[in-house]
Amino acid sequence: MKRLPFPVLLRRTAALAALALLAGCSLLGGGAQRDPVTIHAPRLQAQPDPSWPQVQWQLAIARPIASRLVDSPRMAVRPVPGELQVYRGSAWAQPATDMIEGSVLRVLEESGKITGVGRLSSGMRSDYRLLMDLRRFEADYRGGDLPVATIEISASLIDSRDQRIVGRHTFLREQPASATEVASVASAFDQALASIASEIAGWTLVQGQADATRAAP
Repeated sequence: MKRLPFPVLLRRTAALAALALLAGCSLLGGGAQRDPVTIHAPRLQAQPDPSWPQVQWQLAIARPIASRLVDSPRMAVRPVPGELQVYRGSAWAQPATDMIEGSVLRVLEESGKITGVGRLSSGMRSDYRLLMDLRRFEADYRGGDLPVATIEISASLIDSRDQRIVGRHTFLREQPASATEVASVASAFDQALASIASEIAGWTLVQGQADATRAAP
């Protein structure tokens, strides 16, 4: 039997621990906890912007950091301010940080605008590093009748050579769901994830290229 690399094993163990933790939280809907779980996997539909600059440097994307409750496979929902619950019988196919990392990476790869881009964990040599702090990944009713898919990320672009902060920005995407059903909420996250991944990718290229141009002899 093939053994999993330790980082992968650790990540899966953490996800299972988060599931166990949230099993004790208040869940929307009634019924037993042994009900079947529907797995939702957002489909990335982001389109690279042709106006993004063509760059000749390489970028390493670090796996975003997040609190244990934010980086969970369970689908979080905030029915009222100050109260965080999860949708019963529904979960994400991946933890939120994995979805964010993979989405930004894919947009940059498909843009054709950058010489090289990869995960920091791959050990690739890079000119810049993209660090992200995932602060919110939840459906928020905000006092209304319909939930709003809410993603908030603080991003920092770092020069790998001198550890200098090239740029820092907080991104917030709020996409209203068309209905209260979980399938509608998942669809809203499809759109929110695609939008914020595209924004972060474009911002990274613009900030990095501006810095590279200033540093050029």
